[in-house]
Amino acid sequence: MKNETIYGAKIIDSALQIGDYLIISDLHLGYEQALNSDGLMVPRFQYKKIVKRLKQITLRTHASTIVVNGDLKHVFGRITRQEWKEAEDFINFLKDEFRDIILIKGNHDNFTRFIAEKNDLEVEDYSSVENYFIIHGDKIPLSKIKQDTIIIGHEHPSLGLKSGERIEKIKCFLKGRWQSKNIIVMPSFNFISEGSDVLHEKSISPFLDDISEFEVLGVENFEILHFGKIKDIIEFKNR
Repeated sequence: MKNETIYGAKIIDSALQIGDYLIISDLHLGYEQALNSDGLMVPRFQYKKIVKRLKQITLRTHASTIVVNGDLKHVFGRITRQEWKEAEDFINFLKDEFRDIILIKGNHDNFTRFIAEKNDLEVEDYSSVENYFIIHGDKIPLSKIKQDTIIIGHEHPSLGLKSGERIEKIKCFLKGRWQSKNIIVMPSFNFISEGSDVLHEKSISPFLDDISEFEVLGVENFEILHFGKIKDIIEFKNR
């Protein structure tokens, strides 16, 4: 597999590797139970797929530290039974695979600290690795960011490709600039939804006011697809 990087961070499917650190974002464990509560009968399948995919990634990286960049769980106001079990199982899996675990708080993580504390972990507001500042992306920190490159999740970016009457979504990374900084937007590491279409859906992160100049790198089963800048893709589609 050819190694590809964004601002020096290596793309490994929907994860990023920086030296001995592996970063994933937006797992949303327990999402199926939330959908079932809303009347959508979705079988519980994504936990096994998350673990399987992460095992495949770790075999390629041999990283010793894992960073979960927000939204480990899905439900906002409580911890569901599915979330608690899957989050604990997942943390135990991470303990077997990695020396260190860093959990960063996302907007869905109001109660994640209870799961973390039970497993002798803490939930951080942000973290840094080398010259990279890692934050979930739902809010901009009050303190000045000293690192050159910001890595966020939260947005769940995908690219919608039309085939006949159907639109197929591909998870993607976004590469761009925020103020004087480089910024990388990571795709979600869940398997229920491909995410929000960057061509048709409004950005939700305060870091992403105008993404027209951002480059799109799609990821599909460890393949990396270069689509160019968002403004150029929109111009091409409108011809």
